[in-house]
Amino acid sequence: MSPDLSILEGTFRDPAGRLYRDGDRILREVYPQHSAPVLAWLQSPLAQRWMQQGRMAATTIVASEPGQTVLLEHERIFFPTYPWEWAPSQWRKAASLTLDLCEEALDDGFVLKDATPLNILFIGHRAIFVDVLSFECRDTQSPLWIAYAQFVRTFLLPLCAYLHLGWPLAATQQRRDGYEPADLAPFLPPVRRWRRPFLSLVTLPLLLQKKWNFTNERAKVSAEVASFAVRRLLRSTRRLLDSLGPSARASRWSSYSQTANHYKAADHRAKQAFIRNALDSMRPARVLDVGANTGVYSRIAAECGAGVVAWDTDVQATDMNWQAAHKAGLPILPLVADFARPTPAIGWNNRESASLLDRARGQFDCVLMLGIVHHLLVADQIPLPAIVAQLWEITNRWAIVEWIPQKDSQFTELCRGREALYAHLNEEYFIQILSRSFTVRSRDKLPNGRSLWLMERVG
Repeated sequence: MSPDLSILEGTFRDPAGRLYRDGDRILREVYPQHSAPVLAWLQSPLAQRWMQQGRMAATTIVASEPGQTVLLEHERIFFPTYPWEWAPSQWRKAASLTLDLCEEALDDGFVLKDATPLNILFIGHRAIFVDVLSFECRDTQSPLWIAYAQFVRTFLLPLCAYLHLGWPLAATQQRRDGYEPADLAPFLPPVRRWRRPFLSLVTLPLLLQKKWNFTNERAKVSAEVASFAVRRLLRSTRRLLDSLGPSARASRWSSYSQTANHYKAADHRAKQAFIRNALDSMRPARVLDVGANTGVYSRIAAECGAGVVAWDTDVQATDMNWQAAHKAGLPILPLVADFARPTPAIGWNNRESASLLDRARGQFDCVLMLGIVHHLLVADQIPLPAIVAQLWEITNRWAIVEWIPQKDSQFTELCRGREALYAHLNEEYFIQILSRSFTVRSRDKLPNGRSLWLMERVG
C-alpha cells in the first residue's frame, strides 16, 4: 500500500473489500473472490442510472484485471455524518431511500443484502446511498429479504423508541447494530405491547423467537411466489415506517425565531442585512452555521451560493431546518451537534467513526456564530480564548460572530445571579482575545445593543 494511503478503519468488517483515503480521493479495494459480482453490479444499467440520478455514490473502476484485486474510486462526500447526528426526518428519509432502492433492484434481479443507516450519507438535504457493495444478485426462489431484520433493528426500532418512548436517536451511537425487540419490551405496559407498531416490531418477534428454532436452511419456492413474498414484505415494512411519522412535539428552541422578545423587527432586518451583505462580498463556497436553530441564517448563506452545514443541539429545531431545506431544495445539511460537546471518535480503537471536530477542521470558508457565544461562555463555561481557538481551527478564512453585552436580557438570564463571575466578559475583552487570531473587517451594532463582527483569520 502506498504510504500516502490511509485505511478508513470503519470498513474492516466488510468481507468484500476495504476503503482507503488518498488525500481528497476515496478508494476501495475489492478482493479477487468478490470482484466479478461487484463489477457486474456496478456496470449494470440500474447502478449506472442511480449514480446519474445522485441516489448512489458515483463510482469509477480504476483498475480491474481477472483474478486480481479491483480498485474503485468513489465520489467524495463533503462532511460525512453519522446517524446519531441526524434529526428524525433525516432518519426517515434515509430509511425511505433504502426501501426505494431495494424495491427497484428487484426488477433488475438484484437485492439489498445490507440495510443500515450507516450506508447513507447526506449531500446538503439530499440522502445518498454510499455502500456500493451492498447489492447482490437475488436468488429468484427465495421469499426472504435477508436484510429485513437489520433494517428493523437499525431503522424502525430506533425510530419507534424515539417516537413512543422518548429515547434519543443519538443513543444509537452506542448500538452499532441497532436495538433488539427485547431492548424495548421491558419499557412497554402489557396492553401497549399488543398495539401498533409494537405488535409487529416487538411482541410478535419475541413470541416467534421463543417458539421457533431457526436453522440456516432457506425455503425455496417458485420465482413468482418468491417475488410476491419479498414485495409484500417491503410494502408492509414501508407501512411500518410511515406509521413512525413526525411528531408534533415542540421544544424550547423550535419556535425561538418567532418568540424571541429581545429581537424587534428592526433588529432582525439589520442582522439579516449585515449577514447577507457580508456573505455576498465574501462568496464562501462552504459555510458552517453554529447554533443554527431552525435555519434562518443557513438559508441566507445558501441563497448567497454556499453549501451549508448547520449545527444545533435542539433536535426539533434541527428537524425543522432540514424539512425547510428539503422542501426548498437548498444545499443545507442540518445536524444535531454541539460546539461545546462535539461528537467524539468512537468504535474499535476509537477510529471507526471520526469525531465532529476532526471532520470540521479547516473545512469551511466561513463560520457563523450568531447568538451562541454567550451560551458557550456562561451556560457551558467555555473560556473565550478556547472558543476563539476552536473557531480559528474550523474556518479557513472568515467568521461572523454576534457579541451579546452583559446587560442583554439573555445574558442576564443565563447568569442566574452569578454576574460577578462574568464581569470581565465585556466588549473590550472580546476584542483583546479576538485580535490574537483574527482581524476585524467590519462591525455593526444592532438597535438592541448586540453587535455583529466580520473577521478574517490570521495565519
